[in-house]
Amino acid sequence: MDFSWLTRRPIAHRGLHDAAAGVIENTLPAARAAVVRGFSIECDVLLSADAEVVVFHDDTLERLTTAEGRVADRTFAELAALTMRGTDAAIPSLGQLLATIDGRVGLVIELKSTFGPDVETGLVERVADALRGYAGPVVTKSFDPRLVAVAHRVMPHLAHGIVAERARDPKWYGGMGAARRFVLTHLLHAPWSRPDFVSYSIDDLPALGPSIARRLFDRPVITWTVRTADQRAKAARWADQIVFEGFDPAAPAAARPDPAN
Repeated sequence: MDFSWLTRRPIAHRGLHDAAAGVIENTLPAARAAVVRGFSIECDVLLSADAEVVVFHDDTLERLTTAEGRVADRTFAELAALTMRGTDAAIPSLGQLLATIDGRVGLVIELKSTFGPDVETGLVERVADALRGYAGPVVTKSFDPRLVAVAHRVMPHLAHGIVAERARDPKWYGGMGAARRFVLTHLLHAPWSRPDFVSYSIDDLPALGPSIARRLFDRPVITWTVRTADQRAKAARWADQIVFEGFDPAAPAAARPDPAN
C-alpha cells in the first residue's frame, strides 16, 4: 500500500479550525478550510448509541456544545441536532466528512478507545463500512494497540498507525499499571500491533520507541500537536511530518506569526 502522502503535507489537527472565527474542531467547516489550503486532515471518531460513526473528540458533550452527557448515550439523530457553541455547525458523521473531503486531501482517522477490558471492534468495523468505496487517501490510527491490530485485520488494504506519548497523565493512564504504561510509551506492542507509522507527542520527543521505528524499521513518525516555532523546529529533527493547529505552516515565514504569542 502507498501512504507516502502522509508525510508530504502538514496535517491539520481536527481540521483547520479557529474557534475565534467560529470554525470549530472536527466540523465540516474545519474540513473545508483544510481542503482549501491543501492540508491533510486529522479527525477523531466515536460511536453513537445507534452505532453511527461520529466525528467528535471528547467522550462527553459539555466542552463543545450546550448539551451534557456522553456521546455514546445519544443516537446520531440526537447528536446531529446539536450545534457547536456559538455556531450553527453540527456534529458530522464520518460519511458526511468523507463526502465533504471527497478525496481531495488525505484523511487520518483516530479511532478513540476507552482502553477498557473489551476491545471496541464495533468502531473499527463501522469505520470500515463507511470507507467502503471511498477512493481518497486515508489511514487510521489509535492510542490503543489492540484497535490497530483489529484495523489491520478488518481493513488490510489500508495503513494503520499507533498514537503514543510518555504515558504519565493520570486522566488517561491513571487506571493502568506501570508495566502497561511502559509498553505503550516504548511501543513494545509493535511485534503484534504492527503499526505502519507512529504518531508521537511533540512534547515527548526524542523517544526511544519512535526513533527505533523510524531508523531501524523505516516507519514514518508524525508528531502532534505542533503549535509553536520551537516545536516545529524540534519536529523537523525527530519526525517526518507534523499535526498542527493555531497557525498556517504553509504561510511565508515573514507573514507567519509565532503561534506561541
